[in-house]
Amino acid sequence: MAEFWTGTLWPLIVIVFQCIAIVAPLFAVIAYLTFAERKVIGAMQLRKGPNVVGPFGLLQPIADGVKLFAKETIIPTGADRPVFILAPILTLTLSLIAWAVIPFDKGWVIADINLGVLFLFAVSGLGVYGIIMAGWASNSKYAFLGGLRSAAQMVSYEVSMGLILVSVILTAGSMNLSTIVEAQANSVWYVIPHFPMFVLFVISILAETNRHPFDLPEAEGELVAGYNVEYSAMPFALFFLGEYGNMILMSSICAIMFLGGWLPPFNIWPFTVLPGIMWFGIKVAAILFVFLWVRATFPRYRYDQLMRLGWKVFLPLSLAWVVLTAGVLMMFGLLPGQGS
Repeated sequence: MAEFWTGTLWPLIVIVFQCIAIVAPLFAVIAYLTFAERKVIGAMQLRKGPNVVGPFGLLQPIADGVKLFAKETIIPTGADRPVFILAPILTLTLSLIAWAVIPFDKGWVIADINLGVLFLFAVSGLGVYGIIMAGWASNSKYAFLGGLRSAAQMVSYEVSMGLILVSVILTAGSMNLSTIVEAQANSVWYVIPHFPMFVLFVISILAETNRHPFDLPEAEGELVAGYNVEYSAMPFALFFLGEYGNMILMSSICAIMFLGGWLPPFNIWPFTVLPGIMWFGIKVAAILFVFLWVRATFPRYRYDQLMRLGWKVFLPLSLAWVVLTAGVLMMFGLLPGQGS
């Protein structure tokens, strides 16, 4: 019995508590990210934003959540019920699974695996299935066309994102996220040598998460509302949570790969006073502010412009940067495995 407790049950309990320690704050951050978005956009458009429910409107996200989860779930008569229900669950689940390999601070990670970047690629690649399932299962041509459009958009920008991260992996010599952060402690943040790719990556995650100005899945003008047109109440809320969860996840990946993760800007006082997790949170918040800023200021792209940008601009540029990075590293003998 003692061996079962120490060898099997106790590690399982530890993993469960680690997951709760990440998921519970993440849901709170998602809720108040929606509040921050409405406040930021309101300020940029010279209006107040939420200011009625609770002091300064701080209870507005809770009121919205209660409203969505208390409403009746309506499933269309001709819908494929199991797939229709599974699609939003899959979308939210995949947005949570990826957090297992995200290091918040030195040693603060559930699974510090050597192929962390590859794990993120795999999980983000599966995210498209939730949208395709939602469009197909709704039994509506508007939802189906919206799902196909969204899937094509996500797949297109995943290619350029992958090539952008390959340049960082070559520079760091590892696919372990903690190792990539520590490599930046010994040199400079990779935003400096890879600044063009940093700009491309930020734009790509806007498209990958279906955010403005690439929010073509919304499509209220021509496809009523895109792949989620038939969803309401709790299933719609799960899509909503998944979208904002992916925004925070992509911002975290950007902070780790380009902005030094939990590292302070300068390794001197007073920058070293703040713990690493706070620096990580500040960087993620700064990238999330870009998400909100762009939504308040830029007009929406047409779909042909979106695809042209991904395939004819970002893909050639990111591929050329990989070749350039490998060439420079080989020239100076810094390519991984070159010295062995």
